[in-house]
Amino acid sequence: MNDEVRITLRLPADLHAWLVEQAKSARRSLNSEIVYRLDGQRSSTAPQDGSA
Repeated sequence: MNDEVRITLRLPADLHAWLVEQAKSARRSLNSEIVYRLDGQRSSTAPQDGSA
């Protein structure tokens, strides 16, 4: 990532706790876990044929 943008994110407490546990299990920071999951979701929803 060359450019970064800082945001404020509101999460339900249970989702936050789950993300914290997932990050610990993967030995990532909470921020890295969120970025990892969002990037993975973006990749899985990208058009496969290059159109759009």
